[in-house]
Amino acid sequence: MTNRLELEAFLGLIEPGTDLILPLGNGEPHRLLDMLEENYTSLQNVKVHQMLAMRERKYINGEMKGHLSHISYFLSGATRKAYWDGHVELIPNAFQEVSTLLKKTTSKPIVMAVASPMDEHGYFSLGTQADYVADFIGEVPFVLEVNKYMPRTFGENVIHVSQIAGYVENDIPLIVEKSPIITEKDRKIAEFITDDIRDGDTLQIGIGAIPNAVMSQLKDRRHLGIHTEMLTDGIVDLVNAGAVDGMHKSTRKGKIIATFAFGTQRLYDFLDNNPSVEFLPVRLVNSAFEIAKEERMVSINATTEVDLYGQCASETVGGRYYSSSGGQADFARGVRLSKYGKGYVCMHSTVKNDTISRINLHLSPGSIVTTSKNEVDNIVTEYGIARLHGKPISERAKALIGIAHPNFRAQLTNEAKAFGLID
Repeated sequence: MTNRLELEAFLGLIEPGTDLILPLGNGEPHRLLDMLEENYTSLQNVKVHQMLAMRERKYINGEMKGHLSHISYFLSGATRKAYWDGHVELIPNAFQEVSTLLKKTTSKPIVMAVASPMDEHGYFSLGTQADYVADFIGEVPFVLEVNKYMPRTFGENVIHVSQIAGYVENDIPLIVEKSPIITEKDRKIAEFITDDIRDGDTLQIGIGAIPNAVMSQLKDRRHLGIHTEMLTDGIVDLVNAGAVDGMHKSTRKGKIIATFAFGTQRLYDFLDNNPSVEFLPVRLVNSAFEIAKEERMVSINATTEVDLYGQCASETVGGRYYSSSGGQADFARGVRLSKYGKGYVCMHSTVKNDTISRINLHLSPGSIVTTSKNEVDNIVTEYGIARLHGKPISERAKALIGIAHPNFRAQLTNEAKAFGLID
């Protein structure tokens, strides 16, 4: 390769007012960010746009204002406190629209991303990513951080050497996600969901203990398909068990479709040079119209709180911003358009040792609705499934009270009656 970037040339690419676009997760280029921070005084009004930053940094914490600042599209442990302290801006979004938003709102954009080493044909792979940055390939300059530990993957996430402004090298192991501890409540919730899943269904499964519990209970199914924004280790288990082959999918038969992956090294090894997995831009993966092409689409996600109308607040905790919308609403809409689509939003019925109900007459003050009452299908707790779609408000309220913790059902019933939701 001939376009290795030295520091001076790299900094020379970044004009005053440049918008730097970074992938989420392991697409985050650590060495390139180190170079920027170490030379931040040479930068003027440069903004970094990113979902789910991985590492807390000085510029995120507002220590380089006027030079380098952070704009988030999904809060993480690296950005949450900085947002609460007023150092980070958060832009509301649906995951599928992030690339469109960035194209509309950024000036002089440059993408900085991690990639696997170039192949014999001159192509790099963005590895565990396609997300929103894949839509910029061939349209804006890319600066790559080449990492031999990044798996080479397939799909619309490859970029030719002629399409990059340059690269640096940084061979560091990828960040891994620890497997969450699965509780008895998680297993019970998973049982309710897996009873509804049939051979040949196509799955979108989110992150966390409950989705992992669901996948652990599907190993006896056959011909499952995968069309999901995020790939996790549980999907590897399903493939190895013979449960996933994608042969009954309506689109891209036989292929596992995702827009990013995050898990353990076992997942990254599974992805490396695996032609059965395709990474596509989130604009496609999370499009309600693309999702709806799968006639037997099943979506499984989590929330933090639900009211008796069925509104799901999935990005705030106790009324305080904690994350963002992600793709939950994208898939809620997509399964509604799918011919036999089914959507499940899951949660434990209580928090803090059964002292606080997660099902309430109204959402906590300050809470943000992620999945609306119009799009919600099924709400699941350890006490069962409330099937809400197409039901009147009175029936919704009764169904949700029925899956609340028993300690709160009488109180919820009295509140619902006083508010006129039920007789």
